Amino acid sequence: MARPKSKDKRDALMAAATRVIVAQGLSAPTAVIAREAGISNGSLFTYFSTKTELFNHLYLELKTGMANASLAGFSAEAPPREQLSRMWSNWTRWATSNPDKRRALALLGVSDDITQETRAASHQAMAEVAGILERVRAHGPMRDASMDFTGAIMDSLAEATMDFMVNDPDNADEHRRIGFDALCRMLGC
Repeated sequence: MARPKSKDKRDALMAAATRVIVAQGLSAPTAVIAREAGISNGSLFTYFSTKTELFNHLYLELKTGMANASLAGFSAEAPPREQLSRMWSNWTRWATSNPDKRRALALLGVSDDITQETRAASHQAMAEVAGILERVRAHGPMRDASMDFTGAIMDSLAEATMDFMVNDPDNADEHRRIGFDALCRMLGC
């Protein structure tokens, strides 16, 4: 994948693509994304050769941003439960503070346009998050389940928790806590 030539233009394109995907879905024309970014449609293709390439860059950027936000203030010396708690709080805070990024990431995550190479790179970006999950589940009831299955259950629980946090902001902290308690019961932490 080629990288855009200008960081400002790249950032504008990523932000515009996120907003357009949320508003119109993955079938939105590139002309709409370009207009939202303040550039011509032809200029968009000087930065990304195809819409698929743009979407792959965006997916990886969103996944990496989510992973980095999830690990903010993380201490490798902390006990596994504390590591998981920090990651959970950061992750749910990122998702509820960035609803467009969360929604675009969900749409891109089920898109056939996202290549195996990009998915592998996103797994690499999420490696430390996966490491936390692996350490916590090592001696619990999910120890023999595949990591993919365990991660899918955690994602589903997180999505439900985040939905409740967004829809009931007055009780967001309580929803976060209850979601984390459910996760810990599942993992045995």
